[in-house]
Amino acid sequence: MMSQSGAPILVLNANTKRKFGHKVQLENIAAGKAIADVVRTCIGPRAMLKMLMDPMGGIVMTNDGNAILREITVQHPAAKSFIEIARTQDEEVGDGTTSVVVLAGEILGVAEQFLEQKLHPTVIIRAYRQALEDMLDFLDKEYSTPLSLDDEPKLIEVIKSCVGTKFIGRWSDLACSIALNAVKTVSIRDEGRTEIDIKRYAKVEKVPGGAIEDSQVLNGIMLNKDVTHPKMRRFIKNPRIILLDCSLEFKKGESQTEVEIVKETDFTRLLQIEEEYIQQICSDIIALKPDLVCTEKGVSDLAQHFLLKANISVLRRLRKSDNNRVARACNATIVTRTDELQESHVGTGAGQFEIKKIGDEYFTFITECVNPKACTILLRGPSKDILNEVERNLQDALHVAKNIMLNPKLVSGGGSIEMAISQSLVKKSAEIAGVTQWPYKAVAQALEVIPRTLLQNCGVSTIRTMTSLRAKHAVSGNASWGINGETGEMADMKDLKVWEPIVVKSQVYKTAIETAILLVRIDDIVSGTKKKGDDGQPKASAQPTEESMKE
Repeated sequence: MMSQSGAPILVLNANTKRKFGHKVQLENIAAGKAIADVVRTCIGPRAMLKMLMDPMGGIVMTNDGNAILREITVQHPAAKSFIEIARTQDEEVGDGTTSVVVLAGEILGVAEQFLEQKLHPTVIIRAYRQALEDMLDFLDKEYSTPLSLDDEPKLIEVIKSCVGTKFIGRWSDLACSIALNAVKTVSIRDEGRTEIDIKRYAKVEKVPGGAIEDSQVLNGIMLNKDVTHPKMRRFIKNPRIILLDCSLEFKKGESQTEVEIVKETDFTRLLQIEEEYIQQICSDIIALKPDLVCTEKGVSDLAQHFLLKANISVLRRLRKSDNNRVARACNATIVTRTDELQESHVGTGAGQFEIKKIGDEYFTFITECVNPKACTILLRGPSKDILNEVERNLQDALHVAKNIMLNPKLVSGGGSIEMAISQSLVKKSAEIAGVTQWPYKAVAQALEVIPRTLLQNCGVSTIRTMTSLRAKHAVSGNASWGINGETGEMADMKDLKVWEPIVVKSQVYKTAIETAILLVRIDDIVSGTKKKGDDGQPKASAQPTEESMKE
């Protein structure tokens, strides 16, 4: 910036970098494309796995878009927002993390030519917004098929098309039934409201060893615990279960307490009071004749002795979340004080309590529950890395099952829905006047990236198949034609039974286009570097860090 006298005026700090205008937009687009290229080979049944090393030396093998991008560290701010969208997609609907990144990269890519032609970003944005509204409209009104929740084979087809692109595709029947059972178990319906809380009540427990085929949904709960005393019963039929949130040991004073003793009998009396207190707690519990007591806190040796005499098994130091799951599974109530215990708090919903040794550890099984509202998914497999990948895949399947339950509408998969919407957008673009119709058409073109990527991953001639697929969609009534991800040929998705929940698709489009809009809108990046200290290191900021506050 020049002053009137001709000398330059510095507004920004000397070591602040600033990029602005056209250059920034092109850089953002390049960054977006680069991230999309990382996960591009992870779409479809012929997907490749990526192997990532984390700084600690652990490895992650996966083709889940979110898991890959989570492990990558990137420099460019635009690339960071791409990694965010994969995470959003994962948290929101659980599936479609790879598609959303690839699609967003492509939608950004098609904006490049318009920016080259000096078209103003707001015009592009207006066209994109319009396209998004129309896409969601087409999705909901024209291309979706409603589904009845009692139609189990159909539900399994949907979950299968999610699982088919993953590592557990080989055991897809097993994975589908696990996902469906778990979601059905934890879903609660009352007064028109459906609540499905997978995160809290469908716990995945990974136990290395055995074969993947041994994985199952338990009709109840599994905990990584053993009874506290070796003589306690380890197998109980129809147990009466009490869940506690208090410790079965003598309470110490909160602050330091000093006691002055006059006679030596006083000291014996003190110890006696402690014993009486524990005996009181135990007799409160024993009065209800339970078979199993689970507490989140500790159990003293004395309490164990009393409970053992009454033939009661004890599990101690359960996690709070585990305790909640046991409560939901066997219909018990968690009690915070033993003197408030009532008959209604006792859980009688479980059919058996058993402790088994799997591998090197002891596990508690509380199973054969009557109408449990929580469950444990037990995964077995050759190694820890494989189990982690299976768990990630299963999470996707669980989310898909949950999405169908909450919004039972389907669209056809395999890139067919993208082609169909693309055709509809091209037709609609003819009605749009002025310059806006070009970026609008470009969105239609960008949607083709999904079927095209499926073809590339199969290794067949992309251009020829895409042309014939376009021709197929130009004739009405062929909206469900897409790419067979296994062979790379065109196929009718209704026959192949490849379906996707509408929630996943609409979320993919929303997130992808919104991100593209956001990045096209940026025209200035100012990156300020920190002031250097005397030793050439950047100075720490003046705010106190967490460490210094702790000290």
